[in-house]
Amino acid sequence: MSRSLTVVSGLSGAGKTVALRTLEDLGYYCVDNLPVDLLPAFVESVGSSETHQKLAVGIDVRNHHADLGSMGQWLSTVGERGYQYRLVFFDATDVTLVKRYSDTRRRHPLSQLGLALPDAIALERQVLKPVRALADQVFDTTGLNVHQLRKLVLTELEAERRPGVTLLFESFAYKRGLPVDADFVFDTRCLPNPHWDPALRPLSGRDAAIQSYFAGVPEVQEFLSQVRGFVAHWLPRFESETRSYLSIAFGCTGGRHRSVYMAESLAAYFREHGREDALIYHRELE
Repeated sequence: MSRSLTVVSGLSGAGKTVALRTLEDLGYYCVDNLPVDLLPAFVESVGSSETHQKLAVGIDVRNHHADLGSMGQWLSTVGERGYQYRLVFFDATDVTLVKRYSDTRRRHPLSQLGLALPDAIALERQVLKPVRALADQVFDTTGLNVHQLRKLVLTELEAERRPGVTLLFESFAYKRGLPVDADFVFDTRCLPNPHWDPALRPLSGRDAAIQSYFAGVPEVQEFLSQVRGFVAHWLPRFESETRSYLSIAFGCTGGRHRSVYMAESLAAYFREHGREDALIYHRELE
């Protein structure tokens, strides 16, 4: 595995923390608010371990402002040490950022200067201009909630990094609408629903009791086998296209039992058969 560094930057409230947590779930060694000038030392120290080949750091306006202008220099040094690196920048409109701060009631990092929130955001944009100019990818998270942002990181950020087509198995609830970006959607509402069993209702398709229940239902296993065969048969065709991921979604009434079980089972199967990069996203459980 090649060694890689992802630098996550952007405006406060635009989604950097969610991005870092998602990358951590994907096996990255993550550090937030790392001083820019410590980047080379960080990759030298942590990256020397065989278990920490994928690194991610959060660098934003909390750094010394003068140091942010030297970001390119420090990234170049990281590259000289054998790391593939990328800088991703998260942005959003001022109106969106103000609303998010209002909803969470958190303090902006520059509020200590005695600035009103709109003025703090304006100053932050100015300070981060050199960083944004270096970004390999800029994500505008205006209009996205936390769950949509997490999915964006999975599909647009992580899947793009991997060679070939990355499989994303997603679960959702029909009552909350179809996932608009799914390539294939399978309706599992025709299958028995554990919701009607009081002992199983509080659980999800990730729990052993639900998995054991479905393992004993022939029609569930038939459904699973047929979808598995369909994906396996057509996957090579999709791999010949210039695309980074293939999204297979499963829906049920509440997005908690049947759809989750299917997504988990399919991901486990393809991981066991050489697709270690198979990803899972449970929209309602997130």
